[in-house]
Amino acid sequence: MRKKDVQRAQIKEKREEYRNQGLRVGFTSGVFDLLHRGHIDYLQAAKRECDILIVAVNSDDSVRALKGDSRPIQSETDRCAIIQALEVVDHAFIFEEKNNNLNITELSPDIYLKAGDYGRAQLTSAPLVEEYGGQVKCVPFVSGRSSSSIIEKIIHNYLPQLASSEPDMLPDAAPAAFLDRDGTLCKHVQYLSDPEQFELLPGVIPGLLRLKEAGFRLVIITNQPGIGFGYFTKEDFYRVNLEMLRQLSDAGILIDKIYFSPYTKAEQRPCRKPGTLLGERAIAELNIVRESSIMFGDSEADIQFAKNLGCTSCLISEEYSGEQLPDIQAKTLEDGVNLFLQK
Repeated sequence: MRKKDVQRAQIKEKREEYRNQGLRVGFTSGVFDLLHRGHIDYLQAAKRECDILIVAVNSDDSVRALKGDSRPIQSETDRCAIIQALEVVDHAFIFEEKNNNLNITELSPDIYLKAGDYGRAQLTSAPLVEEYGGQVKCVPFVSGRSSSSIIEKIIHNYLPQLASSEPDMLPDAAPAAFLDRDGTLCKHVQYLSDPEQFELLPGVIPGLLRLKEAGFRLVIITNQPGIGFGYFTKEDFYRVNLEMLRQLSDAGILIDKIYFSPYTKAEQRPCRKPGTLLGERAIAELNIVRESSIMFGDSEADIQFAKNLGCTSCLISEEYSGEQLPDIQAKTLEDGVNLFLQK
């Protein structure tokens, strides 16, 4: 069988032949938008684990759902053709699904390979593989190599700065309350994607009302790796936010802006807390007074974000064992706001 122009159904037929020959079949998947050294190193490592390497390439629609309308840069047919041309790849095909469950069920690989520092609990397809006696293995990313970082470098180095005849008017300078979402504003639900599961925590409404009265902008900055993992879509995230904004609006609270990072920790993106890219963007876009601002969160990443950004940190948690110590620690957002404003 030729590597080119194959479909999942064709590879499924070939799979039985490989089994009869005693060949070990490996399976992996990815976007492979701009092929780079990290992709090559990963696929070479994957090939060392098997005799036959099958690669599933995310369709254009699935990439847009995961990464936004600006991606992918290259079409699904071009991306698949490039992967098919690699010597280490035996078969490649395009798939539409949001996860690999159907791929695993149809192809029954001997080993399922995944790029990144995933835990088994994060791989929804892992139980399917282990059910028939297959193996699951994660191959770590090479730090600093990603299609997204290449795109950002191109934009930074080559995109001309366009002048505007009527620049946007900035609001008057004011401090901001940077707010984590899950575990700070709402009850923590693992990979929250259902608006019906959204629940504001005690003390959130009075705390936000007091911040507004004190002249603070309310800016949510949240890591949402579930999007990057494929557990839910950006549309799911927006639906949850809509429910949050509805509940806050009913209490007379308006959020100035929401910033989020859809990337996983393994991708090491500067827009993911404790990286400050989204904080710097908020400061520029909303004319925020940095040194008078505060970050409210429930994790060490939030504390480090505040330190990196140059503002006060407030940990909303009764129990904490991290290395980074917050400037303020409180049980609820209301308690944290009161302690901060009393200083």
